[in-house]
Amino acid sequence: MPWQLPPLVRITDRTAELGALEGHRERAAAAGYGTLAAVSGLGGVGKTAVALAWLHGLRERFPDGQLYAHLGAQSAAGPVTPEEVVGRFLRALGVETGQIPTAPAERVALYRSLTADRRLVVLLDDAATAAQVRPLLPGGRNVTAVTSRWRMPGLTVDGCYAVYLDPLATEAAVELLEVTLADDRVAAQPAEARALVELCAGLPLAVRVAGARLAARPRRHITTMVRALTEERGRLEALAIEGDHNVRAALDLSYQGLSPNAARLYRRLSLHPGPEFGSTVAEAALGDGDAAGPLDLLYDANLLIDAGDERYRFHDLVRLHAAEKAEADETAEARASALRRIADHYLATATRAEEIVDPQHRTLKRNYGEDCEGDAPVPEELGEDTDSALGWLESELPNLMAVIRVARPAGFPTVAWQLADALWPLFLRRKFYEDWRAAHREGLLAAEELRDAVAECRMLTSGGMGELGMGDHERALEMFERAARTFHDSGNALGHARTLNYQGLAHQRLGRLDRAAELFTRAAAELPSVGDRRAGGLARLNLADIALERGLWEQAVTDADAAHTTLNAAGDTYNAARAATLLGRAHLGLDRHDLAEQWLSTALATLRGMAAHYETARAVESLATLAERRGRTDLARERYREALNLYSAVGRSKSAHAEAVRTRLGRLPDPDARPPAGTADMDGTADTGGTADTAG
Repeated sequence: MPWQLPPLVRITDRTAELGALEGHRERAAAAGYGTLAAVSGLGGVGKTAVALAWLHGLRERFPDGQLYAHLGAQSAAGPVTPEEVVGRFLRALGVETGQIPTAPAERVALYRSLTADRRLVVLLDDAATAAQVRPLLPGGRNVTAVTSRWRMPGLTVDGCYAVYLDPLATEAAVELLEVTLADDRVAAQPAEARALVELCAGLPLAVRVAGARLAARPRRHITTMVRALTEERGRLEALAIEGDHNVRAALDLSYQGLSPNAARLYRRLSLHPGPEFGSTVAEAALGDGDAAGPLDLLYDANLLIDAGDERYRFHDLVRLHAAEKAEADETAEARASALRRIADHYLATATRAEEIVDPQHRTLKRNYGEDCEGDAPVPEELGEDTDSALGWLESELPNLMAVIRVARPAGFPTVAWQLADALWPLFLRRKFYEDWRAAHREGLLAAEELRDAVAECRMLTSGGMGELGMGDHERALEMFERAARTFHDSGNALGHARTLNYQGLAHQRLGRLDRAAELFTRAAAELPSVGDRRAGGLARLNLADIALERGLWEQAVTDADAAHTTLNAAGDTYNAARAATLLGRAHLGLDRHDLAEQWLSTALATLRGMAAHYETARAVESLATLAERRGRTDLARERYREALNLYSAVGRSKSAHAEAVRTRLGRLPDPDARPPAGTADMDGTADTGGTADTAG
């Protein structure tokens, strides 16, 4: 069960608001409806703190989990799209990445279905519009809280209850200051304490920031802070945006009290384009020296928010303030260098993850900034475990996509296409199709800007594979043909030969088997002669797949055997296992049961350890057919069910293969009955949604 809510923070004098929220929930529950409430108010007034206090208190009544999303209305990268958030929520609710629909409406429908019978709470923090919120409302009688700087009358039609937070009354603000200081200065200087919180305009963020500065200086009188804040507030009036000048004044005083390294880190972290970050990103931003101490200072000064798991984020007002200080106190060169180091850190770590997960992917040279002096920056520690590397890529995907979006406008387009390239193993296995498409579109623009034909073709071919996965086969073919023309015009015979495989796959998905076979045959002949035996082996694998689709069993054996030999020699264990599956299926079509079992078992032993659920399903399905033919009904039933689970795990529960398995499973007699004679359908219908690396 997901428990995603951030930790509680201390609040004061919000009893009336909490009571109103809970009263609304009780009324909605009594009427049999879900609860929707929006908490709005000025930046720094404590909207999130109030929502957290309410929702954390409901945990016993809603034991099925807590979902949280920061919607980024004030984010430098812009608001988060609803479909992205729904995707995260579905994964948190236990849906395998491959099962998440690509169409936004289908995602929302699945989300509502999964939450209809659950008892959970949802916090949608920092919302931009009602339209952004509406697709994120769960089904059933659950509780949703929305926070925003803006009132959201558009949610009224959805039964939303609105709470507007005013700044704290003076006495409540003084109480918050006293809690923050945790000493006797407020009691000893009550008038000065009142003056200080009045200068903070009762905004909890400003009170906490000012209090944190005083807490770090236990011998300083509150009077000193009052005097400084009075002067600072006057100086900042011209710079203030509505409602936050008091926060800015408090932030300026805290900034002035930071050590040089902490102040430098504060400024440079504002350049981070993603929603949150860890200590290694802080190291990259700082550039020299240990970031641990400065990071702790920023957190202790209430300038960073604990995002959990040793990660941090800015309050949006604090990030804006830090960005202002970066603009004022850092040179343009220093800002560009810090952003490049942050981007290089992500690029180096993503490249390392790519090497762990998919060592056969032809990693092109990576170009890092001048600060690296030709060497790669130190990546995040990932170990050698495939699941850990994939997990890092998935968890950091919002940050990685943010880097891709800012890289080209920031002046380093190489990062945009190279980072998109490094994400190939994640996109291939976890099917983040919308991000796949967006990353490669931006990467293609970057490659075009650089006039780098090799990079352009990589973005076209890898991006085209994503289009195949999304079912846009014509668009994929256009991209592959454009890559072929580019390679031809630049005299790149190897690159051009590789596109033959890609074009063949598109024609195969479009049902043009003759044209596909022609292209695969050319690829099998040309690729070894221009130096890529492995890609030639993939072409033979694709030919074997077409032969199976046509029921040409002997031809399939010949092509699959050649593919297996070549791919095995090249060290491509994944595709060699796929070739073994095809060999097993071809022998099964020829009723060579022992050979079929040998090859299918060999394939299965490899594929199970590679998180390759679709290909594992194909091997298991064929072994189920073999068991059925041998009269082992119980084993056949068990394997057909396993195959269905595997197809479901990669979002192929409605594919032709899965439907065929259901039909065969339904035809199986009772365990004690004699199995029927006859042969199962082995026409090997091509999958229309997979994106296995079958093109090189």
